Amino acid sequence: MNTPKKGWKEIPIAGNIVVPGSSEEYKTGNWRSFRPVWDSRKCIQCLACPINCPEDSIKVKDGKRLETNLDSCKGCGICANVCPVKCIKMEEESKFQE
Repeated sequence: MNTPKKGWKEIPIAGNIVVPGSSEEYKTGNWRSFRPVWDSRKCIQCLACPINCPEDSIKVKDGKRLETNLDSCKGCGICANVCPVKCIKMEEESKFQE
């Protein structure tokens, strides 16, 4: 039985994300080389980090930032770069491996 092949219009382009939010579903955090380490004592709750996180790995509840979801965080460092009080430090992932 021959199955007809898909045409070029039916094949998604490689690298495209066709379903948003899939990083949480597939737990892609193991791609990380660096991990964001958040110091909640220094945090002023400006919420710049969750707004700028491309993976939506930093959730907000009742107007306050929560811990980073490391299952979806790729370690890009955007959160650390946008933090005005530098309460997020990027540390080598190997430091946390057993």
